[in-house]
Order: sequence, then C-alpha cells, then structure tokens
Amino acid sequence: MSDIIQLLPDSVANQIAAGEVIQRPASVVKELVENAIDAGSTDIKIVVKDAGRTLIQIVDNGCGMSATDARLSFERHATSKIREANDLYAIRTMGFRGEALASIAAVAQVELKTRKTGDELGTLISLAGSHVDNQEAISCPEGSNFSVKNLFFNVPARRKFLKKDSTELRHIINEFQRIVLANPDVSFHLTHNDMPMFSLPVTNIKQRIVNMVGKNMLSQLVSVETSTVLIKIHGFIGKPASARKSAGDQFFFVNQRFMKHPYLHKAVTEPYENLVATGAIPAYFLFLEVDPKIIDINIHPTKTEIKFEDERAIWQIMNATIRESLGKHNMIPTIDFDTAGRPEIPTGIDESSKEAPKVEVNPFFNPFEPSQSVSQSSGSSAGSGGSYTPQEKQSTQGWEKLYEGFEAESQVATQNSAPAEQAPFNPFETGVETTTIASAEPVQQTMQMSEGSVAATSSCFQLKNRYILTSGKSGLMMIDQRRAHERILYEQLMASINVGKAMTQQCLYPEQLNFNAEDTMVVKELMPELLAFGLDLSVDDNDNFEVKGTPADMQNISMKALIDGILESFKTSEVDLEADLKDRIARSIAKQSAIQSGQVLSIDEMDEIVGQLFTCQVPNFSPDGKTIISILTTDEIETRFK
Repeated sequence: MSDIIQLLPDSVANQIAAGEVIQRPASVVKELVENAIDAGSTDIKIVVKDAGRTLIQIVDNGCGMSATDARLSFERHATSKIREANDLYAIRTMGFRGEALASIAAVAQVELKTRKTGDELGTLISLAGSHVDNQEAISCPEGSNFSVKNLFFNVPARRKFLKKDSTELRHIINEFQRIVLANPDVSFHLTHNDMPMFSLPVTNIKQRIVNMVGKNMLSQLVSVETSTVLIKIHGFIGKPASARKSAGDQFFFVNQRFMKHPYLHKAVTEPYENLVATGAIPAYFLFLEVDPKIIDINIHPTKTEIKFEDERAIWQIMNATIRESLGKHNMIPTIDFDTAGRPEIPTGIDESSKEAPKVEVNPFFNPFEPSQSVSQSSGSSAGSGGSYTPQEKQSTQGWEKLYEGFEAESQVATQNSAPAEQAPFNPFETGVETTTIASAEPVQQTMQMSEGSVAATSSCFQLKNRYILTSGKSGLMMIDQRRAHERILYEQLMASINVGKAMTQQCLYPEQLNFNAEDTMVVKELMPELLAFGLDLSVDDNDNFEVKGTPADMQNISMKALIDGILESFKTSEVDLEADLKDRIARSIAKQSAIQSGQVLSIDEMDEIVGQLFTCQVPNFSPDGKTIISILTTDEIETRFK
C-alpha cells in the first residue's frame, strides 16, 4: 500500500491559515492598520469600497521597507518582531507572528508600494493567491501603500458567506474604533465609496473618545488612575446616568492592544450594581500597562484575548480603582468625618458691627393676677414695655345651643345605616354580597360568593401589582400583566405594518440623540423600517439624530431606550436579519412600551388587558416566548380544601 500522507502546497496551506486570521474585510483592516502603527506611522489613511469586497487600501507614512523586506513580508512566519521563543513574552508591538500579510495574499489580489526612509526608490510588488506576479522598482512616497482587491476571489464559498455591505462596514468601523481609541497620537482618516466618514486629528485620549462615541459623552466621563507594582490603570468610566442596555462602549486596552476580558468586565461593572438600572451596562475606556512578561497575548488567532499571570490580583485592583473613582465624584454615597480644613461659608455680615439684642420687660407683670387684662394693641405688648394682663374669662353660658339639632341628625343617620330585620348574615349564601376583601394590595376588589364557583363584581383583580387574576372555565387564571401587554402591543404593531397604516404622533419638542460610530451605522440602516412603524427620525451631516415623531398610542416610551434595545438585538445576532427585521423592531417597541410589573391598574384597565389578550392570535406566550397565562385548575383548588 502506498503512502497516503503528503505535504500540502504552500498556496493551500496559506488559504487554511487565512481562514483563522482573515475572517471578513474588517480583519484585513485590523491587520494592515496595526502593521502601520508598528512602522511608526503618525498619519494613516483607510480607503474602502463596497465594504471591503472590492478594495481595501491602507496608506501610511511609516518607516517603509526595502525591496528584500517587502518580498519576504509575504512569506509565512516572516517577521521583524521576534527572533526566539522568549521574545513572545516581551512583545510590545501589535503584530509579531508573520501571518497577516501571507494570509491576506492567499485570498486576495494584493499590491504593495513602499519606500524605506532615506532610499531614493521604492518597490512595487503584485500578488494574487500567494503567487508573486510582479516586482519592480518605482518612485513613491516614504512609507507603505497596501491595496487589497477582490477579497476571497479564489475562495467563493467564503465570499458567499459575507454579510451585506452595511453589516460588513459596521464590522470595519468597529475594528477602526478599537484602533483609534488606543492611539490618540496618530491621525486617522476613513473613506467609504469616496465618501469621507472619519477624519481624526492627533489629540488626547478624552477628546478621541468624544470624537468616536459622541459629544454627549463629554460630560459623562469620570477619570480613572492608579499605579501599583503589578499594574498601572488610567482612562475614563461613564457616569451611571450614561449606562445603556446595549453593549458597545466598553473597552479594555493592554499595552495599547484592545482585548476582551469577561472576568475583568465584572470587576468594572460590580461597583455600579446599585447605581444603574437592571441590565444596563456602564461605559468604560480603560488602559492597562503591565510588564509583557506577566501576560500571554498568543492564545487566540485574532489576538483579542489575553491571559494574565495573576488575574485575581488584577481583578481586585481594578474593582477598587473603579469604586474609588465613583466615590471621588460622589457617585457612591460616602460619609466624610474629616471636617478640618473645610472652607468657611461667608455670611455677608460684618462681624465687628454685631450688637447684642435688647429686650425690655415689665417688671410688674404678674400672670396670676386675675384683675389684669391683655392689651391686644401691638404697642402695649410686653416686649414694648406696656402693661400686659390676661384676657377676661369668657362666659360659658348657653353652650348647649351649639349642639342643637346634632342629636336629631345623628339619629336619622343611624336609622338609615342600620340593616333591616333579616336572617343572620351568611357570606356563602347565593346573592349575598360580602365586604371588601382584606388585602395588603393597593387595589382591592369587592367579591360576590356563590355556591360552587368564585365570581367577582369585576371579572378580575390584581395580585402583587404584577398579576391579574380572573376566573375561567377550568379554574383560576393568573396573567402576567407586563407580558400580556407586550403581546397585545406586538400584534397591534404587526397588524398596522401589514396593512401599511402605522400612525405617527409628532413631538412637541424633538428629542436629540447621539450614538457611537458603530451604532450610528445600524440606526441609519434601520431608519426606513423605523419610519414604517411610525418613528419619525432624521439625521444631519454630523450624525446627530433627531426624533420628530413617535408611534401613535405608545405611552411612556423613551426613544433612547427603545433604540438601545433595537441595537442590542442587532449587535448580538450574527444571522441575516432582513427576513425578521420588522419582527425584531416590533418586539423592541412592544417591550419598551408595555406597562411595568408593579404598576397599579384600575378595574377598567385590567378588564381591557384581559379582553384584548384573548383576541390575540397567540395569547399564551409573549413575543419572546415566555409564559403569559398560568391556570390553577378547579380540581387543584378543591384538593387544597380537602
């Protein structure tokens, strides 16, 4: 039998490796921009066409490469960053494995123009599918100019699985955002389909955050800074008021490299537990500086996960630092017993001109003297030195006249309220009304008992301000009021969309909204669908949104919270959402607009909810698939009384 194991051709091996490193156009942007930063660039231009499918061009003013280096840079594991294994634990650059350019060249058509600082001529190299088509000397500016065309041209299966342009562009902006936040000392420019999207000058960290996340964040940032032997932490966290339901403004950077770390994320969010709404996530932009020897950045192909040598100690330092920053800015209640050194509060009164008040009294005043009377004139008060005598006792004769007729009225009222002569009261006798049910709930209902059944003068009553209880054919129905209202609103919204009759209620005062770069792209994409639901939203050239109208009949709806909920639904899903786009928006609007658990309802409101619920197509489950109705059967009730 012949041997069956053989070496793969380099082109095939490169395509396999590229599957780990280059997952979508955003991966190309990430790898090439990080290389530009490693080259010492101070200005980087990114040009994208068709969300990276057609072209991704990265132009930098870095150190450039010689002809030999330019050719070797496309070979697998060719790198200038490390020489031996120990160098892996002293890495301070973005790239180091020598896989990025080889992986890109394996799945795209690549052209590189580069000139090393001090050289007269530069180098042009053209590759396609790992094969070098051309290499020659040319005249070009110092630095490097990479053009990546027709990504996945030779891997049609990978190209087919790319999402629509708006989704891929959103991923590019996401990677762009991570890089620019970590490098405020570099200017960046991003253009898509010949339209400038971002132009970020060199600035400080705080201003770079505001430029990327939105100007509303400027007043919401709280500085963070601490330094220990193990780690240095600096950056900003958001005030509790800026916390949102959707994730997206949470950033960790270790030695200027973006990372994801759920364990340290918990260290940041724990101090906010009693300061933000349930499910809300605070914003943070934290930069960690550690010795490269105590971290491992080579545990994931995309290098977004980092392993720390002592994660528990770093967790404790991080948690204490966040608590300290919140406390310093009065976000966490504290008691300051150190009153020394507090500034004096000026009273505006000249202390040297103060005089003790003088009080004149009548030395002959005797309050027990019956013959004295009180002078009611202001000029004869005791304080003015005049005579002061008590009032003469008023006559008490004829006091009985005050109560004339009272006794007669009281007797009439008693006769009217007294029960007529009848058989002794029996609360279980048919047709006899009981007194109001004693309950600790704010809403109390009057019940009417009859043999063999429980019925109410109103068909339902409220329990714990959360559940609506009503009788049914099979027993006692318990209805979750919030989920029931969600179902009702959801089906109403879908019905209005299907017939194209969604109504808009214009706002008296339009609401201004701002989002970060990634969320802005999503909202722009959703604007036509949101308008179909009655949400009138506009955007200006600076990506500032204005809510001019809201869906009619939607009460107590917060546009910011509503759109945050929609954004969270989209950002946490990797599937193509075109098919169920309207469904997801309807769910978010219904969830935001529904009455809350704990809200007191009137009898009419409960009756209306129950009535509308049973006209729904799916009354038993909420739009999210959660149970709305639970029934305590008659048999179960009878068993409890045996």
